[in-house]
Amino acid sequence: MTIKKKREQLVGYLFISPFIIGFVCFISIPMLLSLGFSFTKYDILSPPKFIGLENYITMFTQDPLFWKTFGVTMFYVLFSVPLRLLMALAVALLLVRPGKLSAFYRTVFYLPSIIGSSVAIAILWKRMFASNGMINALLGELGIQSSVAWLGRSGTAIWTLILLAVWQFGSSMLIFLAGLKQIPRYLYEAATVDGANWIAKFFKITLPMLSPTIFFNLINQLINGFMAFTQSFIITEGKPQNTTLFYVVYMYQNSFKYNKLGYGCALAWFMVLVVGGLTALLFLTQKRWVYYETE
Repeated sequence: MTIKKKREQLVGYLFISPFIIGFVCFISIPMLLSLGFSFTKYDILSPPKFIGLENYITMFTQDPLFWKTFGVTMFYVLFSVPLRLLMALAVALLLVRPGKLSAFYRTVFYLPSIIGSSVAIAILWKRMFASNGMINALLGELGIQSSVAWLGRSGTAIWTLILLAVWQFGSSMLIFLAGLKQIPRYLYEAATVDGANWIAKFFKITLPMLSPTIFFNLINQLINGFMAFTQSFIITEGKPQNTTLFYVVYMYQNSFKYNKLGYGCALAWFMVLVVGGLTALLFLTQKRWVYYETE
């Protein structure tokens, strides 16, 4: 190997070293430590005590809140992820055509993804859906008198959080926009010559050509859905009757509120396995519905 090649490699390693150091110090090592702590009784204040599989046995057999929070999170992911992707795709289809204000509209629609997870937006959302909030006021202006406490009812509280998630569709929208722009125009022109309408074009051209982008967005939003925290922690605090208590919030409570860090680590690793399993399942099924132009 020449000196020039060695220098090029050294420069390359130098540029990627911040990421490697950060990944090892702040992701890999903490993950390995948390795996070890999941087999211990650890309250942060005293040394960890090895207890084997007791945390996992307790989780599956003696903790009803574990199944409750897992079910709430699954419900949230099941509805919020598809609805967010549908909204993002619909808006992307509207904005894909170039126009004078296209850049402005894209920025406006992207903003919720930047600020949507902030504490300020969570508090604002909480006030909007209060019994004397803006939503009931708007319904009153439309002639529908309502004093519903949207966040205080089991049947509506979780849907307010799902609605907030759907509102944060900006990042997925931009990715869909990039994917739509990569679809060759001659495919639509050929379909027009053959007499295809816009429905046929959408299902026969747009969706198949956009399927890799849909797959990418689905994986990202699935992971983000299971990691949802601020919505439940700030807006509803898990109420009413734990119907909005997300899994990550429950994990946080066990780890830092109840000082059961070992049990919290066990909860975390179960979620890692669930998300990893669902992601692997999507990768296994992608050959059936994801179309790659190079194949």
